[in-house]
Amino acid sequence: MFVGICTIRLEIFEAHSLKDKRQVIKSIIERLKHRFNISIAEVDMLDSWQNAEIGFACVSSEPDHARKMIQNVISFIDGDGRVEIIEQNIEIL
Repeated sequence: MFVGICTIRLEIFEAHSLKDKRQVIKSIIERLKHRFNISIAEVDMLDSWQNAEIGFACVSSEPDHARKMIQNVISFIDGDGRVEIIEQNIEIL
């Protein structure tokens, strides 16, 4: 069994308050949960209204499959015009 773990730091363009930020992040997280069946949460920068860090994990029987799932999630986030990926960290355990 292999676990893919990724943290992504985001800049949120539409956020002018914490409420705006949370609406964007919650929307992205819910869409990713349903589309990719991953465990995901906002893990850092909770009080910053223009930045966020989300972390997610997936489990697979093959390390290449876990890596591909992570890349698909990153591509999905990158395609969302409301945010920009600033930094990402990927680990396969």
